[in-house]
Amino acid sequence: MWVLAAAVLWGTTGTAAHYAPDGASPLSIGAARILLGGLLLVVHAARTRPPLPPLGDPIRGRARVALLAFGAVAVAAYQLAFFSAVDRTGVAVGTVVAIGSAPVLTGLLARGLLGTALTRRWGVATALAVGGAGVLVGSGGGDGDAVGVGLALGAGLSYAGYALAASALIRRGAWSTGVMAAMFGGAGLLLAPVLLGGDPRWLLSWRGALVAAWLALAATAVAYVLYGRGLRTTPPAAAATLSLAEPAVAAGLGLVVLGEDASWATAAGLALIGAGLAAMTVPHRRPQPRPAPGS
Repeated sequence: MWVLAAAVLWGTTGTAAHYAPDGASPLSIGAARILLGGLLLVVHAARTRPPLPPLGDPIRGRARVALLAFGAVAVAAYQLAFFSAVDRTGVAVGTVVAIGSAPVLTGLLARGLLGTALTRRWGVATALAVGGAGVLVGSGGGDGDAVGVGLALGAGLSYAGYALAASALIRRGAWSTGVMAAMFGGAGLLLAPVLLGGDPRWLLSWRGALVAAWLALAATAVAYVLYGRGLRTTPPAAAATLSLAEPAVAAGLGLVVLGEDASWATAAGLALIGAGLAAMTVPHRRPQPRPAPGS
């Protein structure tokens, strides 16, 4: 449920970015989100650091640094690709393609690189949710810009990369908040030239400050603390499927808040995503063995 709560907060990203001032480019918005959100995560990690490093973590030294560095690069790449995709295709389509592709890519990478078994439950839930995402894309919302769709797929691949890197550390005992702070703090440093090289003055307006505050605090710092907590017990492929709540929230906000067109296909897509999430989150009931006669 932690991953699902994080996905709900992520789903507000595109709508919040829509209200940024005219001078704010998609790349500038993504850079500001991660620079400020990463800083908040680093501060939170410093204030809540456990007295001793967690025990039982076999990933140390160069391997740990390499995974954190790879995750930071993947986080930075996701932001640049995602916000550029949303700018070209619209909030609903950009979010749906980026996050809709993530479960499949994450599952395949986890299988190919880590040898992780993919369960039938994951397959059914992912098929339902990705099918719903596909219906949303074909429902007429946004622009089917080929470059934008390609950027969204690149964002989905970047998501898979940092999800696997974070999971490899957290599921082996690393402190989840520290992992997220290191990855997003590093990504913030990588994206700082993007923000400063553009025109960051949009952050000084009241509307720009509110947008940046929401993206940094709610959609990044709080969301990724929850996500890191969820990765302690949730495999990365399953977490990616649960993240499909994000396009459902994004599509709903696009309809209700931004006034994007609604249709029966939109409702069907949201229903399929909901069914996929239910298939992944509702616990199985194992049949109880029958007592032996005479017992």
